[in-house]
Amino acid sequence: MLPNAGVYYFPWEINSSIPEGETLRTFGRLSCYDLARSEAILSAQHSAAQHRVCMDTRLVEPFEAQLGSLYMVLGEAEHREGENPVIKARILTCVEGMNVPLLEQAVQEQRKYFSERQQRMGTDTS
Repeated sequence: MLPNAGVYYFPWEINSSIPEGETLRTFGRLSCYDLARSEAILSAQHSAAQHRVCMDTRLVEPFEAQLGSLYMVLGEAEHREGENPVIKARILTCVEGMNVPLLEQAVQEQRKYFSERQQRMGTDTS
């Protein structure tokens, strides 16, 4: 059986309300990578705030980390005591050069479409 495709979350949306084991996708600039601990941090700016997403990279190693480059990650949320969820990375791809504002717009359009489709399906069964 194939794993879930993953719901897109913006880095600033990743918090403790995401269910344990939820498959998700997000993006950010690789700001830190610790090979010995198999941990990496993606960073993203939103408004005036800097947001950080921690990742467990054991399933994607070895990979050639390019600090400062834009990455997209697909993985599962894992909750740890007193922290935002850590993403257990299943796929980690360098997407340097990707148009981030266009990606954000596409994610918003996808959410709008899924919401409208869900509403239509809800009214069809009534």
